[in-house]
Amino acid sequence: MSIVDGVLLVEVFVTLFVIMDPVGTVPIFLSLTAGRSPATSRRYAWQAVAVSFLVIVLFALFGQQILAYLHISLPALQCAGGLLLLLVALELLTGKEEEMTAGQDTNVALVPLGTPLLAGPGAIVATMLFVQGVDDGSELVAVALGIVGVHITLWLAMRYSLPILKVIREGGVLLVTRIAGLLLSAIAVQLVADAVRAFIAGEG
Repeated sequence: MSIVDGVLLVEVFVTLFVIMDPVGTVPIFLSLTAGRSPATSRRYAWQAVAVSFLVIVLFALFGQQILAYLHISLPALQCAGGLLLLLVALELLTGKEEEMTAGQDTNVALVPLGTPLLAGPGAIVATMLFVQGVDDGSELVAVALGIVGVHITLWLAMRYSLPILKVIREGGVLLVTRIAGLLLSAIAVQLVADAVRAFIAGEG
């Protein structure tokens, strides 16, 4: 038996990549760290990824217990996450992203970078759904590697944001943002549709 489920690994990585959008994070990261030293910006990059990873792992391990304590079903969280994702996707598609600024004394790596920009409701719900569908060790390893891989990509995107921006230019970032918005809207609609089906199946 294979140690890693390759198909699931790719699915987890691609889904979280589109939701967390490493390339689209670059201009936001640059605006939030404007005026700070390169060393500070590099520190914020790994801190934001660490916070995001911690939140994602927390919900992957204890998400079901948290929802049970609050009497919230997974389809309800899934539907809420899908609706919130749809709002974000529409902002990406229409170019109405909220301009984010921060004071010099604020650690933007924690909020808003780590959460909710990176570890938002969409990423949390998607991770919980992947973990819920795990049946054996190879699938568990695939999900874990997918989560780690996306966070490594996020760190690389922010760590080397200035060189990336020089290569793809602002027009390239804008293009990727629009494409990500389109894919994100599709994922959001799918989340809502799956939640509705789950509600109907539960009632039946």
